[in-house]
Parts: sequence; structure tokens; C-alpha cells
Amino acid sequence: MPSKYFWAGFGFISIIFHLTLIFSGLVPNLVSRPLHMALALPWAFIFLSNTPLQRYTGYIFTLLGLLATFWVAYNADTLSDQYGYISEHYQLWIAATLLLCVLEMARRCIGWPLPMVAAIALCYGLFGQYIPGEFGHPGTPTGSFLGTLTIAEGGIWGKLTGVSVSIVAIFVIFGAVLNAGEAGQGFMNLALTSAGRLKGGAAKVSVISSALFGSISGSASANVASTGAITLPAMTKLGYPKSLAGATEAVASSGGQIMPPLMGAGAFVMVELTGIPYQSIMLAAILPAILYFWAVWVGIDAFALRYDLKAVSKDQQPSRRNLLITCSFFMVPFSILLWGMFGPAYTPQFAASIAIFGAAILLLFNSKGLSDKQQILSRIEDVGTNAGKQIAMIASIILCASIVVGVLSITGLGVKITSLIISGSSGMLWPAILLTAIACLILGMEVPTTAAYVICISVAGPALSQLGLSPLQAHLFVFWFALLSTITPPVCGSVFIAAGMVKENWLKVAGTAMMLGVGLYLIPLAMIANPSLIQLGESPFLAILSALKIALALYFISMALIAPFKTIKRALYLSIGMVLIFGFSI
Repeated sequence: MPSKYFWAGFGFISIIFHLTLIFSGLVPNLVSRPLHMALALPWAFIFLSNTPLQRYTGYIFTLLGLLATFWVAYNADTLSDQYGYISEHYQLWIAATLLLCVLEMARRCIGWPLPMVAAIALCYGLFGQYIPGEFGHPGTPTGSFLGTLTIAEGGIWGKLTGVSVSIVAIFVIFGAVLNAGEAGQGFMNLALTSAGRLKGGAAKVSVISSALFGSISGSASANVASTGAITLPAMTKLGYPKSLAGATEAVASSGGQIMPPLMGAGAFVMVELTGIPYQSIMLAAILPAILYFWAVWVGIDAFALRYDLKAVSKDQQPSRRNLLITCSFFMVPFSILLWGMFGPAYTPQFAASIAIFGAAILLLFNSKGLSDKQQILSRIEDVGTNAGKQIAMIASIILCASIVVGVLSITGLGVKITSLIISGSSGMLWPAILLTAIACLILGMEVPTTAAYVICISVAGPALSQLGLSPLQAHLFVFWFALLSTITPPVCGSVFIAAGMVKENWLKVAGTAMMLGVGLYLIPLAMIANPSLIQLGESPFLAILSALKIALALYFISMALIAPFKTIKRALYLSIGMVLIFGFSI
């Protein structure tokens, strides 16, 4: 197994490659995207291997994958003239190698479910002509089918992979640089200062710190593991029920995937699929994300009526000087990023690239002044290893999801599922939304949020658009509901991690999490019933007014679900909340 210094160095090769693409101008897609996969292969097959067998087979898969990806990149000009049709017998073997490597990469990174979905899609594409009835397809020549997926700018080298190469990778690097320094401590200090002294302060610290950390990590599990390591012991030490402590961290951490700027890579995929600028998506997503954390905040206040939720003691809160210093470690890079996007109006990836250099300079400092040589080297190692690994993880997910999207496009299955949704809902919007929500929940239980979103929007998006939703409404709705499985049994990853950290029964944690996270179930529906909520850029006054109305509704609903009220008062509060959300729109 290569040393940690090798992996840090290899991670920096990936960092340099992706940053170079931003500053070097146009690079052919059939060069940059295969090389992106090539840089991900060793991480998936060797770095993540746990047994000798996995390691030995990992070397074989890495070698085969490198040969195939380099062949595509080297022959990019020739392949562009083939228009996705395999003309030589040996190219079939290259196509099969690429598809097998993508499936195995995803399996090793995230488990069986997504690769299984992709494998079933491949089988449908190859043999679907033998399925009788409406859901069969006329059949596609094998050379054309495999070629479109592997040697043309469709399938695994399609638009989704382009997003991973040119945007997601850059923001992953930005997050890795921030996390290697003291930005995380800055988040925690800001949360302690702003909420630590309040009733239920330790839980509210978890909400604020997770919202801030999640805005750069975009990963619920990473959020739980990092902020939870500090907030969970603090809550249990103050006597909070373990189920509440675990649920608070799980729900707050899940919000990282809906909190701009990263949104778990979903925002960048949304840009590509909708054609809407990133800045517009970020503006549309910010009010719903704030409402989500508001619902969690109100839920904590409601639990405070049940339990004695103590504040954080004054001696555990940072001094004003320490707060200002540590906050600068994330405020400076964030300010550069926002200035780049909204000042000179650079592309998000170019603005993030500039912010990366600003954040990198801050690695030379800590809260006491200049960092020593050992600390700087340790931080540089962290940046290389974490950036390389995270880029590879996301690449594995997106490459595998691209297979599914490619098959849906080639075979026309997506159009048929769209027709099924419309006919099953009798052409009515709300039944179609219900069917889509169920599909998102089921698929989200098995595959990562971004992949679940991509697959669901590919089949349900056209149906929702035909029934009157704007593209942004449809995409945000599907993305939010793809996130439900992080806190909803039976598969609730954030809850499992948090329950393990506080040593509590996961079902108890899940039950509490579903009450605290009620916003995750209602806010996507509120976006449909109140379109102005996501129009902050076009109609800021109406958007804020709509947000205030929904915030009031979430207050009543959270209190009805959690506070120790009598049944009549619960019913009254619940009714008021539902009327505010669905009774009229602004």
C-alpha cells in the first residue's frame, strides 16, 4: 500500500489538473473527462481497499481503467468523427472495460445499490427489445449503444461528468483547503457566541455550526462526523436526552446538502440540467434552506418545553478576540468567492479557484499567529488527501449515474415513465407530485442524494413541467425529496452515524429526527404551493413575505408535533400551520 505522502502528492496532481482546466481555456471534453476518471481510479480501487484481495484486484482494475481512459483521451479527435458508433472489434472491449470499471468504482465507494440500478439499466438497453408491451424498446445496435455510452460525449462522458470535472471538483478543493485550516473552529466559535447562552443552547450550536460547515462540505455524513464530534458530547454532558442530541445533529447535518453554496454538488448538476445560472439557483435555494434550519430551531424550543435543555456555560464560550480571529479563516475565502461571483461576475468555478488561493495562504496561520512548519506540512497533506479522495468519490457517483441517464435517453424509457406518471395522476399536479415524492424517497434510500436527484429528475422532471411547474420548482422539489432518506427510516444514514456516536437506539433517534426535520417534508411542498418563495432574485419582497408566512406555519406545526400541548391545542396549531402553507399563496 503506498504511503500517506504518496496519496497526498497524488491528490495534488488531481488538484493541479482541475485548477489548470479552469485557467487554461478550452480542453476537449473527450480529453478532460476521461482524465478526470483516470485520476479517480486509484483512490477508488487502491486507497479504499481494506483486504489483500481488494488491493490486488484494485491494481488490476486501475491498470485496465487507466489504459482505457488514456486511449479515449489520446484518440479524442478520431472518436469525435465516429459519432458514438464503435467501428472496430477491439473498441467493444474498451467500452466493456470502461463500463465495468465505472460500476466497480461506484460499488467500492458507495456500495451495491447505485451500481445495481446502473447494471439493470445496461441490461435493459441491451435486451429491452425482448420485453413485450409498452415498456420494451425497438432495440439499438450493440456498437451504437455501447459507443454512445463510452466513446461519445454522452453516457459516461456526458454533461453530468462535465459538471464533476469543471465545477464540483473545484468546490471540493475549496472545501478541503478550508477544512484543513481553522475555518471549522471559526464556525464553532460563531455558533457558540450566537446561540450558546440561549435555552437549548448546545442543540442550537449544533444547528448553526452544521449549517455553516455543511455549506462547504455538502455531505451529511461528513457533517455529522465532524461537528458531531464536538456538539454531541456537549449535549449529552448537559443532560440532553440522547435521542434528541443525536436527532439534532443528524437533522442539522442533513441540511448541509440544501444550504448554498455547495448543496452536496446538487446545485452544479442543476445548473447543467436546467441552464439556469448558478447565482440564480443559489438565490432561489437560500430562503428554503434558512426555513429548514428555522424549523429545527423552533423544534428545539418545543423540546425545551418538555425537557430542561441547558445553555452552554459562559467559560466554554470563546472570547471576542478569538471569535474575530477564527471567523476570518472562513470569512476571507467566502468574501473572495462572493465578490468573484457577484462583483466581476466570474463563473462560479473561476471565483472558487481564486478563493482557493486565498484560503491556501491562510493555512500559513493559526489563531495564535504564524503556524509552525510541522503544522503547515500536516495541513498540506490533509488538503491533498481529502481533495483527491472526495473528487474521486463524487466522480464515481456521477459516472455511474450517467450510465442510467444515458440509457434512459437512448432507449426512450424516460419518456415512457413520464407518460406513466401523467396518466397515473390523471393529469393533475398534486397526485403527480405525490408519485414523484414516493419515487424520490424510495430511490434516495438506496443511492446517494445527488444520484437519486439526477435519476428522478430525468424521469419525473418532464412530467412535472408538463403539469405546470417551472423547471426550477421541479428540480428543487425533486432534490429536496431525494434527501428525505437521510433522516427517514428504514435507511437513514445521518441517523445511523449520530445514533452510534451517542450510543442510542437508532429508531428513537429517527423518530425524534423526523419531528425536528419536519421542514424537509413540508418545505418542498411549500415551494409548489408558494412559487414566490424561490423567486428571491426576481421578486425579493414577495419572496421574503412568502418566507415569513411559511416560517410562521412551521412554528405552529413544530409546536403541534413536539410541545407538550393538549390534543385540542395540537390540532388547532396544526390546522393553522397547514392553512398558512397550502390555504393561500403570496
